[in-house]
Amino acid sequence: MRINLITIGMAAIMFTGCKKILNADEENMRTVEQMYTDANYAQGFVMNAYRTIPAYYDNTEYATDDAVTNLRTNALLQMATGSWTANNNPVSVWNQSYGALQYINLFLANADKVHWAADPEAARLFNMRMKGEAYGLRGLYMYYLLRAHAGFTDDGQLMGVPIITELQTISSDFNVPRATFDACIKQLYKDLDSAEANLPVEYKDATAVNQIPNQFRAVTQNTAVYNRVMGVYSNQLFNGLIAKSFRARAALLAASPAFQHGSNTATWANAADFAAAIINYKGGVNALPANGGTYFANNSEIDGLSNGNNPPEMIWRENILTGNSDFEAQHYPPSLFGTGLMNPSQNLVDAFPMANGYPITNNNSSYDPANPYAGRDPRLARYIIYNGSTAGVGNQVINTGSASGSDNGINVRETSTRTGYYMKKRLRMDVNRNPASITGRNRYIPRIRYTELYLDYAEAANEAWGPLGTGSNTYSAYDVIKAIRKRAGVGLNNGDAYLEEVKGDKDKMRELIRNERRLELCFESFRFWDLRRWKANLNEAIRGLDVNGTSIRPFTVESRSYQDYMYYGPIPFSEVLKYNKLTQNKGWH
Repeated sequence: MRINLITIGMAAIMFTGCKKILNADEENMRTVEQMYTDANYAQGFVMNAYRTIPAYYDNTEYATDDAVTNLRTNALLQMATGSWTANNNPVSVWNQSYGALQYINLFLANADKVHWAADPEAARLFNMRMKGEAYGLRGLYMYYLLRAHAGFTDDGQLMGVPIITELQTISSDFNVPRATFDACIKQLYKDLDSAEANLPVEYKDATAVNQIPNQFRAVTQNTAVYNRVMGVYSNQLFNGLIAKSFRARAALLAASPAFQHGSNTATWANAADFAAAIINYKGGVNALPANGGTYFANNSEIDGLSNGNNPPEMIWRENILTGNSDFEAQHYPPSLFGTGLMNPSQNLVDAFPMANGYPITNNNSSYDPANPYAGRDPRLARYIIYNGSTAGVGNQVINTGSASGSDNGINVRETSTRTGYYMKKRLRMDVNRNPASITGRNRYIPRIRYTELYLDYAEAANEAWGPLGTGSNTYSAYDVIKAIRKRAGVGLNNGDAYLEEVKGDKDKMRELIRNERRLELCFESFRFWDLRRWKANLNEAIRGLDVNGTSIRPFTVESRSYQDYMYYGPIPFSEVLKYNKLTQNKGWH
């Protein structure tokens, strides 16, 4: 059957509710059958799915208790302050995900017919790898769809999203009901299993036959052929380790409080074991990358990357951006020629403990409200610019007080901070944004960090077995948190007395683990999703701190206006309107 690709594009648009107009060009006039003789063309369908992977830095912090933005028209700000509806959802991933699934399913339906290479062994390997990538990406998109759109319907059922594993054409029935959350998780696992069966754990060149993984040694024992397909040339494509990571991410989501229901078979133990698989591959708790907490500022490491290689902290990343200064233009303070978009909250600043490991509210912390930044967790200075911090190529002092006489002061101008803080994480301090001599630097955007998976394990292991329990593993939640805090420089002079104090209490350890996750992953777009899966308080008002010499004035910056049903995102209103089998999540009407 000959299928014109315009037909496929129209089918994708009908399902996703996208309203953009198609302008046919020569590429769109090609038929599916042309995939069979043009391997690059066939590969392009999978590449299209890569292009719409949800952004790692989605700036959803603007809608949490961790930050606000000074751009008052920002959609996330408006969402957090009362404008979130099923028809106005800036965190929806529906359209891009189902559009990507169309490309993936088209590819999988035809991959076995593609002439991948003249060499039959290379052709078989290419077919395996490309199908593995496609299955992996299908699992990836299911994870993001569930995170953004799964929830409870009016009749109390825990539902996921429609499971689409076959190509939909113009003649297909698009009125597909949502599958249960549990069925979606199981489909996700199935796709990731298929990905792992067809992919190496990592793309590495083999120098001897015994270095070729078993499932590929049955295809070829020629290292040159193997390296051509599965070697370092394929770095940053979906691999087996990425599949393991998304399995752990999905399991953590499924085990979380927001998704507890009799129909959901997920357990904390499963989530812990899936995360442990990545930790074990890395080499255990002590293999936590020493400089992973400053991945964005490890300048020589970043500048030395080549051939798609990863720093020790990265499981997956985007390609290197050379000579780049985009983030600094967006987030530097005004005096450094930035627009200061991300304004960390006092709420987040208060979450950083003292260097001795005690929370600032603890009587043993030695916290001094008159000198609020002294003796703090070193991560505070690494991740946040506060009053008196230095930043930029000239180590300029940044004064954020409203009476500082600086454009960096609170609400002095549209690009000034609203909270008394600017984001430092994600930025390189050796970037110069002065219009007279703009100097960009190399950078990459992460997709998955090892630290995230270590934190996933700590959370799940504590819930499954308590702070000191290990299940079938050789380390506990306590062991992981101890390693993370030691790396951060917390509790080094007192044996981390606070951690020792809470290690016998599951509830206190939960609070500490969640806080460590908040700090380690701040400004990496986890907080918005974490608060929801924990069913934690969404409406904590955002606070700031106005520091002018010895005058220190706390103030409220912005309120939050979430309803209880907003722990779960909506199905797009346009989709529910079109398809009567597509039930909406409770509250979104």
